[in-house]
Amino acid sequence: METMFTGPEEETEEILFSVLIPAHNEEKYIAKCLDSIAAASENCVGRVEVILILNRCTDKTEEIASSYNCVIVHDDRKNLSQIRNSGAAAARGEIVVTIDADSRMTANMLSEIEWLLSTGKYIGGGTTGRFERMSLGIVVSALALLVPMAIKYGAISVGIFWCRKSDFDAIGGFNEDMLMSEDADFARRLKTHGKRCGKKYGTLTKAYMITSCRKFDREGDWFLVKHPKLILAYLKGTDLRHADQAYYENQGR
Repeated sequence: METMFTGPEEETEEILFSVLIPAHNEEKYIAKCLDSIAAASENCVGRVEVILILNRCTDKTEEIASSYNCVIVHDDRKNLSQIRNSGAAAARGEIVVTIDADSRMTANMLSEIEWLLSTGKYIGGGTTGRFERMSLGIVVSALALLVPMAIKYGAISVGIFWCRKSDFDAIGGFNEDMLMSEDADFARRLKTHGKRCGKKYGTLTKAYMITSCRKFDREGDWFLVKHPKLILAYLKGTDLRHADQAYYENQGR
């Protein structure tokens, strides 16, 4: 699919969506992610900017992103909250959407987000997700992490986040003290902010996220079950050694 997003120098109608993607050596995945965003943008062509936050990339990620006319931001810190916040600081859109470079949107996701926010009932929210492949080990590993996370943070959908930029700023974006589980922390704070505003935290019901199994492919489908200390690190959120192991020292996240 040939696609061009709205770049920083273009004179276009007002930007509606800013899609934020942190990226550390993502050349194997980023094109599929960008193609999915383009497909989800068909009802708002010319009103979507994609901001790629390059993090210590040594591969062709920037070259690929530039061919799609993405806005490029550089942030080499080992902190996903800081990386995402750097992208948000450059955002021109009314609505901020986050997605990981190895994930994909399904069609009409941006249209559903726009409609839900237009009702005035929702502060923002998340989505449901599916792995690109399934196995018993992946299911058990996912549950081993998701159940304690749900107990700590509440049963809040995550994966892809969406909210108005004004509300993103109102809660201070992602918590930069968090090295892991910053997504669940963001969801909980957005939900709390919504309650103060008389709005609900929503979950997309028609569109969803498809995410890669690269961690399972690399470490084995049962790896979370075999590494309970990593689950505890996710619950803690500030464990530097495990954060490096899970994200920052791998060739891509």
